[in-house]
Amino acid sequence: MKVQPSLRRALVAVLALVLGALVLPLGASTAAQDGSDDAPRVRMARATWDTGWFQAEVYRLLLERLGYRVDGPTTMDNAEFYAAVAVGEVDLWANGWFPAHDVFIPDGAPISVVGTTADDGALQGYFVDAATAGAHGISNLGDFSDPAVAELFDVDGDGRADLVGCNVGWSCAATIDHHLEVYGLTGAVEHVQGDYSPLITETIERYRDGRPVLYFTWTPNWTVGELVPGSDVVWLETPFPSLPPDQASAIDQTTISGIPGCANNPCQTGWPPNDIRAVANADFLEANPAIRRLLEQVVIPLVDISNQNVRMVTTGGDPADIRRHAEEWVAANQSMVNRWVSAADPDAVGLAAPSVDGTGPGGTLMVAARALPPFVIYENRTYSGFEVELVRLVAAKLGMGVEIYAVDTTAKQIDDIDRGVARLGLGGVAITESREEVVDFSLPVLDSGLAILVLNESSRGIGDRIVSFFDAIASSDLPWLLVVFGVAVLVAAHLVWLSERRHNPDFAAPYRRGIWDSFYWSVVTMSTVGYGDKVARGTRGRVLALVWIGLGTLVFASFTAAIASSLAVSELRSEISGPADLKGKRVATATHSAAEAYLPSIGVGPVLVGNIDDAYPLLLEGEVDAVVFDAPVLQFHAARAGDGEVTTVGSDFQRVQYGIMLSPHDAELRERINLALLDLVENGIYERLHDTWFGPQR
Repeated sequence: MKVQPSLRRALVAVLALVLGALVLPLGASTAAQDGSDDAPRVRMARATWDTGWFQAEVYRLLLERLGYRVDGPTTMDNAEFYAAVAVGEVDLWANGWFPAHDVFIPDGAPISVVGTTADDGALQGYFVDAATAGAHGISNLGDFSDPAVAELFDVDGDGRADLVGCNVGWSCAATIDHHLEVYGLTGAVEHVQGDYSPLITETIERYRDGRPVLYFTWTPNWTVGELVPGSDVVWLETPFPSLPPDQASAIDQTTISGIPGCANNPCQTGWPPNDIRAVANADFLEANPAIRRLLEQVVIPLVDISNQNVRMVTTGGDPADIRRHAEEWVAANQSMVNRWVSAADPDAVGLAAPSVDGTGPGGTLMVAARALPPFVIYENRTYSGFEVELVRLVAAKLGMGVEIYAVDTTAKQIDDIDRGVARLGLGGVAITESREEVVDFSLPVLDSGLAILVLNESSRGIGDRIVSFFDAIASSDLPWLLVVFGVAVLVAAHLVWLSERRHNPDFAAPYRRGIWDSFYWSVVTMSTVGYGDKVARGTRGRVLALVWIGLGTLVFASFTAAIASSLAVSELRSEISGPADLKGKRVATATHSAAEAYLPSIGVGPVLVGNIDDAYPLLLEGEVDAVVFDAPVLQFHAARAGDGEVTTVGSDFQRVQYGIMLSPHDAELRERINLALLDLVENGIYERLHDTWFGPQR
């Protein structure tokens, strides 16, 4: 994108307007917090893992049904929450894992663990794909001491099996390292650590490609919805029970019964199961017995939690999506919810919104990134991409470092920014009115639009064309015309046989032979006005022949026209060169995208997929005629993974601007980033970076 002087002046003007506009939202926020609502209050927290936010939203809705005004939920890590709830700074959360969280509760602390959302539901363990396990008899982590088995799962070629495990610093990471050591597997298995989200996504892609996979995961989690234990993957047992010293008290709980996908029952998973439970300040519960009674009743099935996690990840998971998922669950379980609320005998409670300082760590820009090539690419455990390189250039101008970590959902990005864990969010985020309501943006880093991706005709083989031909016939009126054609031929055949069978040797009297000759006469008379080898000789037969020639010509002509029309439609499906050609076509796009909002405006009901990567196979398999999405993403795919198979057509349309997400409370950082972006534009560095990733601006 080459920036002219006039555009540069416009960007400076936009920056001034954006900075000046800060006064209004900050003032509005203050006014909102000064509300006079005297309803009883609940200060609610939630865990840092977004796979637990669905439960938190369900509990929030239930508390509101009791008449309480819920503040939050505010995101906290484990140690932060338990310290805060002990001194009454927050009232409760729904994300306790026990016995894992026992360590956070000191003796005598005024903390109550109440109710059980999921009984023994939080499981952890090791998994391999079922196909490889079955073919090679793999059922135990100890099997990887065999070099031949380890080699099957060696991704990086170092001779060791690659086990996708936990991030550095997670408690599960220490347990995995302990297991590999005590089972003598440090030379046979490599604990692959990095950002869990992109690592497990790569693992799922390897599974879909038919390659062996070895990984650690937990339930409930979206991963068990993608790779189902007992169907897609199997649990690995451990050779014997063993836990790090600080978890040794739970060692007798590592053998668990009734686990689908495990070779034995009970199954030696190597990890104790956890109950998911609500945790609250004891004094708060004493003052609010209705809330205690509610918390004692709530149960959310694990399958519902896992299914929501899959929906959240595949759709991008905006905060509004997670709230909607919780509302849908409550609505679908209305009678049960009514029993809970009725038994709790509700009282009223209330609260105010938490403040956010928006500050991040000192000289480092923490960046929450969602993978979307070419904006953010995660390969070989490193980050690259247009926005990644741009942020590193900006950070260098600010004299700061950059630390990037992956998230699965936009909701997680926004939450991390809101509470200061991250200061920036990347991943091809379009600047929209709805997002501006909850997060701020830098000046636009890319001005682009939507594009259309179609199948490259040169990649269509004879098999594809045959399939397209029969698809066209099946989707047209031809099947009905064939029925009409067949019935008409049979009727004419019977009429001529009845008229000619007694005096015309061309139509033999016996029915079996005569009807076949009559059928032959009926077809050739209709299609070619007869060959003359079989003719009607009686008066009634000749009259019938004249009538049939006229009617048959119309039937055959309609049949021929239908074939020609179907073939023409089949060919025209590939003749897409712009938005005007999309009407009447099958068009795929991703949910929550600019394309999803645009396509209905031109009369196209899109085929929706959770992730744009899921649309490409639909195009290759002929399920859709085109894919419409952000131009940079489709152009990057066409030039790389889809090279030779797909291509973009026409010019970009429906303008889309992309920006870097920031906290609305981080005005100083936003101003510094915007000035750095303008400097990169002025000195030509931005243009060179743009051309590297997208080519010269057309």
